[in-house]
Amino acid sequence: MISLSQKEIRQLKARAQTLKAVLKVGRQGVSAEFLAALDEALKHRELLKVKFDEFKEQRHELAPQIAEKSGSFLVTMVGHVLVLYRPRPTAEAQPPPAP
Repeated sequence: MISLSQKEIRQLKARAQTLKAVLKVGRQGVSAEFLAALDEALKHRELLKVKFDEFKEQRHELAPQIAEKSGSFLVTMVGHVLVLYRPRPTAEAQPPPAP
């Protein structure tokens, strides 16, 4: 689990102000396809927004589950939008490309 200081959280919230929602939780909910898309998005971006189009009443229960299942940190949730952060893996931690 990722742990961040209050200063880091404030900086991430500031960076997230200008971002648009990349993914939306729709009729399928938090499905395997949604989690795969979220994982792929987090590989390319460290910080992203997810919007709840459906399941708005359950967002407070679903948001921590989404963060846990994606291995990310729930930075904040404002209205129906949550902000997730997962640092990119460092180059030395990645396996070398196959020949």
